[in-house]
Amino acid sequence: MSTTSSKRFAPAFNHTTLVILAAALVLSAAMGIRQTFGLFIGPFSFDRGLPVTLIAFAIALHNLVWGFAQPFAGAAADRYGSAPVIAFGATTFAAGLTLSATAPSGPLLIVGMGLLVGIGVSCTTFGVVLPAVGRMASPEKRSMAMGLVSAGGSAGQVLMVPLVQGIRLHAGIATSLFVLAFLMLMVAPLGMVLDRRAKTPVTRQEPPVSSLRAVLGQAMRHRGYRLLTLGFFTCGFQLAFIATHLPGYLSLCHMPLGLGATALALIGLFNMVGSWTCGWLGGRFRQHYVLGWLYLIRSATIGAFFLLPKSAFTVVLFAAVMGLTWLGTVPLTSGLVAKVFGTRHLGTLFGVCFLSHQIGSFLGAWLGGVVFDLTGSYSLLWQATVASGLIAALLHFPIDDTALHTPAMQAKPASA
Repeated sequence: MSTTSSKRFAPAFNHTTLVILAAALVLSAAMGIRQTFGLFIGPFSFDRGLPVTLIAFAIALHNLVWGFAQPFAGAAADRYGSAPVIAFGATTFAAGLTLSATAPSGPLLIVGMGLLVGIGVSCTTFGVVLPAVGRMASPEKRSMAMGLVSAGGSAGQVLMVPLVQGIRLHAGIATSLFVLAFLMLMVAPLGMVLDRRAKTPVTRQEPPVSSLRAVLGQAMRHRGYRLLTLGFFTCGFQLAFIATHLPGYLSLCHMPLGLGATALALIGLFNMVGSWTCGWLGGRFRQHYVLGWLYLIRSATIGAFFLLPKSAFTVVLFAAVMGLTWLGTVPLTSGLVAKVFGTRHLGTLFGVCFLSHQIGSFLGAWLGGVVFDLTGSYSLLWQATVASGLIAALLHFPIDDTALHTPAMQAKPASA
């Protein structure tokens, strides 16, 4: 490679690396923290005398608030950039954790962990960071770049779950939540990195930009977008139920103390491999087919775990396989939206799609608590997660992923 070519390549490479790293760190903090909430159900119930249904509702509510706020957070990032949105979200997230740490009653816990955390998560996770990465990357490398960010974001789950478990056991609920709030504030400035542009020469004039209303109307009329949005509901339903109630379920099965936290950490560890692999597969195969098979594998795994006798081995095996499929849906889903509609309004369009995911998350987390309080068992929810995965697979296979070649829908990516 010539010296001139090396100089042209280095800035783009460095910019790409910085954006992916910053996006992964923000996502790692936000997703890792919220993944620990299932560890607080027992302590909140025993130490503060709060019913499991109320705690599960607070956790479920943050998923619902996240979903409804996501299109607005994505639209704000599309228009104003990621930096102010992430800074606002990190501050709100930290405020919610602080309120939860000091909340003496159920209503304050709902406001803190439900409302404030939900708003904060919407501004610091997929709907804000992945569109920034998608606009940075070329179409050929977009799925891989999003997969790398999602994989890097999983590091938070690997690190946060054992960290919080240790702090909670030695210093209590409040201290562990205060530490998480501080960590959230630490990543707030990284949004500025996502708004940096690679210093590459402009070789063609940018096409005119369609109005947001026109883009949304086109998406809502697109059958594939509707199927993708409906299928994404299942992902949220399955993941929120497992993340929230797996520790409690394992306690009912008389598994060793701490195995639930270990399982959640293992899910995060294997999700690093799974997200990267799904991003790689999405760059080589049609993304809706990969999604369909992913949902089938996930449902088969959940069904086998529910039916098999419980032991430390089956729990570890379940966590590993679930981790491989955990957040692999996100780079594939966002990549599919970008392929069909372009990247100019990706934050908004993925945000609308993600709303369905979060409605599923709300129901998965909340209904787990309701069904347990009514029946003393999680069996109905395990069966529902299997059935919903089969339905999601059937919804994804017939999606038409043909790109809509409307010039105004496309945004010129930076070199990657």
